[in-house]
Amino acid sequence: MGDKASKLAVAVPSLAGTRVICVGDVMLDRFVYGDVVRLSPEAPIPVCRVSCETAMLGGAGNVVRNLVSLGAEVSFVTATGDDDIARDVDLLIENLKGVTATILRLPGRTTTSKTRFVAGGQQLLRADRETVEEVDDVTAGMLADAVEAALGTATVLIVSDYAKGVVTDGLMRRVAVAAARANVPVIVDPKSRNFKRYAGATLITPNLKELAEASDSDLGTEVAIVAAARSQIAAAGNGAMLVTRGAQGMSLVTGENATHFSSEAREVFDVSGAGDTVVATLAVGIAAGMPMLDAARLANVAAGVVVGKMGTAVVYPEDLLDELGGNPAASKTPPLLEAALGRIRDWQARGERVGFTNGCFDLLHPGHVSLLARARAACDRLVVGLNSDASVKRIKGESRPVQTEAARSAVLRSLESVDLVIVFEEDTPERLLHAVRPDVLVKGADYTVENVVGADFVQSYGGEVVLADLVPGFSTTATIARMKPE
Repeated sequence: MGDKASKLAVAVPSLAGTRVICVGDVMLDRFVYGDVVRLSPEAPIPVCRVSCETAMLGGAGNVVRNLVSLGAEVSFVTATGDDDIARDVDLLIENLKGVTATILRLPGRTTTSKTRFVAGGQQLLRADRETVEEVDDVTAGMLADAVEAALGTATVLIVSDYAKGVVTDGLMRRVAVAAARANVPVIVDPKSRNFKRYAGATLITPNLKELAEASDSDLGTEVAIVAAARSQIAAAGNGAMLVTRGAQGMSLVTGENATHFSSEAREVFDVSGAGDTVVATLAVGIAAGMPMLDAARLANVAAGVVVGKMGTAVVYPEDLLDELGGNPAASKTPPLLEAALGRIRDWQARGERVGFTNGCFDLLHPGHVSLLARARAACDRLVVGLNSDASVKRIKGESRPVQTEAARSAVLRSLESVDLVIVFEEDTPERLLHAVRPDVLVKGADYTVENVVGADFVQSYGGEVVLADLVPGFSTTATIARMKPE
């Protein structure tokens, strides 16, 4: 790991517990996944056979999701309509840990939603519902009041302007003045072509298209980008600008310096919400005390991670550490359940079959290795449910496990056949199976389908149960017995 990457990796744990305010336009992002196998006889359009649907927070809500996934505590200030979409937004926010939300209900307003139809990893269609008129002055004042009330405990303020009417000129002026008075830096993700409305912001994060429109110029070179950024910074009185440039990376520009970062993306599946990830990572980095330049470097790494995921995705500390080389042998501890489930849903959204098997895996032997290899052959991605130390002790007795759950997890995750390990505390993986919802459940052939925990559940939604042949003659209990002195 290089010096810069090492420095960033060391800073990642400090992101947890930071306090951030986010004000802006919340949305509901729906994704409808399916397969296209024919054209409609009614019109020359594809027929999408739907396999699953998901809904998640978008817009400023996706910024909040990323803040939470990185460990921040968030005060979220926004406004919605008084409709069914708003109630779906409420439920999703309630399920986020560490979020205190102020949501103003505006009768007659349509809560913004975007429904994307996806097949074969490609979007077929996007259908939007929205109201884009600015909220009235009274509502803007109430939103500003909520932001000001939260400034006493926050260390960074994010303004996520999606041009859906929540961020008005009046609101921006009030929160910028209040944040300056509280010595809280302000990060703005802009949508307006008039960057002067963001006067007083510490940092603004336009993409290349937004900067080109604001400056009314062609930005074909890095020299042109820097010149345009500095012109806008000077006109609006901002401290700095981070220009996101897609496949070309990012550029951090101040009045004195300009630093360009190459893209960290290894593969690009979906760019939806990548800008939200950048803003959130910047905010928690600065809130954790990182210099702006280092926070921008970390945001660049986060962007490279999130575009490799399907849908409006988020980034986790484990993702950052993996990319920075600070998570050797899959780390000393497996990922938190929320992070693990995020990876699983991403695999399934790409059309990959997810397999699941479970066990104690104490003192890994050839029988275990063979079972895992055969399980992996039945799927595209293999998830292993690993009994915790307390669970093994209850099942196997006080002398077990020989290896801790951290050691057992590290060994399992070093195997080429294993993609993910999740530790569970119960004696059986029943609850974990309900969360994972694998496409394939694999156990050894010493079981019958009727005796496999969770088999009926997996089969209930069309999943497959596979009984893999075992290599005879191997047992952890027998191995331990041979190790004991006579």
